[in-house]
Amino acid sequence: MEERSSRATVASIQTEYVRNLQKQQQRKAARKVRLFRRLAVLGIISAIFFGALIHTHFKQKQVLADKEQQKAELTVQLQEVQAEQELLEKQLVKLDDDEYIAKLARKEYFLSDRNEIIFSIPEKHQKKDGNMEGKE
Repeated sequence: MEERSSRATVASIQTEYVRNLQKQQQRKAARKVRLFRRLAVLGIISAIFFGALIHTHFKQKQVLADKEQQKAELTVQLQEVQAEQELLEKQLVKLDDDEYIAKLARKEYFLSDRNEIIFSIPEKHQKKDGNMEGKE
């Protein structure tokens, strides 16, 4: 036990060589700390950068999906408008025909030809009343 107590009281020799070794060890420890800090900062910056990239990617993907849906809706609307345009063009061609104009005038505006009598029968009201009576 005396040896252990004597070892605890033994002081290290403070020579130039020992001081240089201690300084080198302190520098190495300081370098390790700085390296760890740099790597930590670099890791945080990298995580933020990749997070921003991933966020941008998903946001652009969502915008693209919205645009594709809008394109599909507008395509359907375009087809409806084109069909309506075709009908209007056919009607325009028909309006050049005098017989069609006379028929349309008789039907819509109740105009008559000579010696012609027009009778108006309300077909829609009769059908509705008839359907209601049958259901009761």
